[in-house]
Amino acid sequence: MKKILFLFLIIASSVNAQNVDSLFVSANELYKNGQFEEAIEKYKKIESEKVISSELYYNLGNAYYKLNKVGPTIFYYEKALKIDPLNEDVKNNLIFAKRLALDNIEEVPKTVFQRFNTNYLQKLSYNQWAIIVVVLSLVASLLFLLFYFAYTPRRKRTYFTISAICFILLIATLFITYSQYNQTKNNIEAIVFAEKTEVRNAPTLNAEEVFTLHEGTKVVVLDTIDNWKKIKLIDGKIGWIISSEIKLLNNF
Repeated sequence: MKKILFLFLIIASSVNAQNVDSLFVSANELYKNGQFEEAIEKYKKIESEKVISSELYYNLGNAYYKLNKVGPTIFYYEKALKIDPLNEDVKNNLIFAKRLALDNIEEVPKTVFQRFNTNYLQKLSYNQWAIIVVVLSLVASLLFLLFYFAYTPRRKRTYFTISAICFILLIATLFITYSQYNQTKNNIEAIVFAEKTEVRNAPTLNAEEVFTLHEGTKVVVLDTIDNWKKIKLIDGKIGWIISSEIKLLNNF
């Protein structure tokens, strides 16, 4: 009975994968033919099957860009980068997409560590850093075994030195992985989808309006109360916005 169930699961998984591949090819053809709305429908059908990838979000961003929909364009490019931070095509397209956004917000100057973290450590996702951790742990363990079974003092010194370096790098990358994971989970980002929205100083409609945001602006979500979210901009401004007017980037 277990073997039959296992075989059924394999067949079902295979059929689903074929359906997804077929949808992706079909969506790409629609995009090439200029049928961008139809292509989006098929891409989103793939997304609804929980089959996500940087390429899928990149294609969705491209399709929305062709329709001049700023918010969704930036949203899907940003999601693509969260999966693959090294994707240069997405980075370049995101630069062009951000030029369509109306809000020109200057970022608060970063510290040396923050610049190092942004320019180097965040080039890889925490999943990619985790792969490096696993590889280093395997290499370090192998070198230690070679050190243990080596006969000559010279080889022992060589294996021990290299394995020690690998263990130090392992600890460092493990710390980076943990840090990137926490930052990804705790730093909840979102994109404004409303064409224009007023941000208030309290989570009520009769609260004072502190500034205005437009479609495509990226914000960090600090808190949630009922149907309101407390947000922060890269220039340090803080306020409350109606939840339905933004879309979270972190909800994979």
